[in-house]
Amino acid sequence: MRTPVMRMAGMAGRRTNAASTIITTTTMAITITITPTAIAMLMTTNKPAEPGMEVDSLRGEEAAALYRLMTWLSPAFPVGAFSYSSGIEWAVEAGDVLDAATLRDWLSAMLDGPGYCDGIFLAQAHQAAAASDDARLRKVAELAAAFAPSRERHLETTAQGRAFIDTARAAWNCDGLDDLVAACDGAIVYPVAVGLVSAAHGLPLAATMHALLHAVTSNWISAGARLIPLGQTDSQRLLAALEGAVAATAHRATAATLDDLGGATFRADLASMRHETQYTRLFRS
Repeated sequence: MRTPVMRMAGMAGRRTNAASTIITTTTMAITITITPTAIAMLMTTNKPAEPGMEVDSLRGEEAAALYRLMTWLSPAFPVGAFSYSSGIEWAVEAGDVLDAATLRDWLSAMLDGPGYCDGIFLAQAHQAAAASDDARLRKVAELAAAFAPSRERHLETTAQGRAFIDTARAAWNCDGLDDLVAACDGAIVYPVAVGLVSAAHGLPLAATMHALLHAVTSNWISAGARLIPLGQTDSQRLLAALEGAVAATAHRATAATLDDLGGATFRADLASMRHETQYTRLFRS
């Protein structure tokens, strides 16, 4: 069987026999030979899908869920995440974070501590909202708001939570969302806001968890890139290197309960406290 080939040549022509038809054309001394097999492949590739033909694509609900998660947890969604560093600015000032390697170590610890706890709050809020359990949702919201280790971290998570809720209500409102927000009866931190909004829209917990942790990690890297500074390629290498840590944190947080809350990232907590009195600051936390 002949297959398509490309070869250098100085002539063009046409040859026909009973077994095959080979069309050869020459342009700038490059000859392209197309066999019947190649023609059939091209026709199959370019043939439009017929009604009823199975197409490998997302179904309506899956496409909508992906679209909303990509929108809500993208840097363009107006929650003001770019204004906060979660104490990384002080870590750079103190010399704890100097380059990509030390930033990776710092963020790995952050994922294992505050990232993990935020994931638990997201999961618990999502589950409570999906079950329309107002009492449980209120308990999760109150505990999450009290869990911030410093004034600035409290400001960071409550301001982003409020902005997320406000924007979701304005542009992505749905039945039951207002009732879930009212059930919290107080400040709503960012992971709880994401959890209850995604549950109100019927989005799956696992995908929402991964999207939130990816967004948080990306924002931490963005802050580090502006402070160290770090190039765009190194930033992407760092995000790739943390893929496993993000996945592991998401898995642990999804399976955890409120009794599993906790961490030992004391240096990161101290960084968020020391940042409050840092002399020169770019970030609000």
